[in-house]
Amino acid sequence: MIKLLNDIRNAENSISNNSKIINTIVVLFLGIALGTFSKYLDFRQAELPCVLMAIDEAFDIHNFLGRFAIWVLIALCISIYSNSAIRASVNVFAFFVGMVASYYLYSNYIAGFFPRSYAMIWFGFTAVSPLLAFVCWYARGKSKLAFILSALILAVLFNMCFVYGFGYFSARSVLEVIVFIIGFIVLKRNSLRSSALMGTISIVLAFLLNIIIPFHFG
Repeated sequence: MIKLLNDIRNAENSISNNSKIINTIVVLFLGIALGTFSKYLDFRQAELPCVLMAIDEAFDIHNFLGRFAIWVLIALCISIYSNSAIRASVNVFAFFVGMVASYYLYSNYIAGFFPRSYAMIWFGFTAVSPLLAFVCWYARGKSKLAFILSALILAVLFNMCFVYGFGYFSARSVLEVIVFIIGFIVLKRNSLRSSALMGTISIVLAFLLNIIIPFHFG
């Protein structure tokens, strides 16, 4: 199994334990900051400073941050650019622990309510995030399996960013379009032809996933 995984992507140059700890702490505090900011926007929507309110009204940022696409993209970037698959698991888990904990602590102790059913979804997602991050790290490998994995990840992101069906297709918002473009850039292959093929396959997979699993986290 280890040989198979190494054939997909090898761990990069090792870094010191101090660097590993610092990187994880930075990711943890990034999660805390973004989780707090997300809940602040949602809770103080009518009382935001004028500039922030104008930006939020123009781009609907508080609803954008309440959907999954942006968080999946951030986790994907953390995973892909981690030093190894194990480090990807640790860093992504730290990010979601910080983000989810700060969001729901703010919700419970400052906003004064705790949406239990919705929180359970995020707690579950946080619990499985190390495994997902471990797998996603190999998407930047050079094998056919890595190519398929990249297309599958992009397909999931496609279904989070766009809504479609028989006779209609639209983006959830301009910010979700940007999220999908960034996801494509992060997962792009070494050649334009391979990247275009990955994008095409990902859209086909997205449509198939939408048929098999019509519910997805938007």
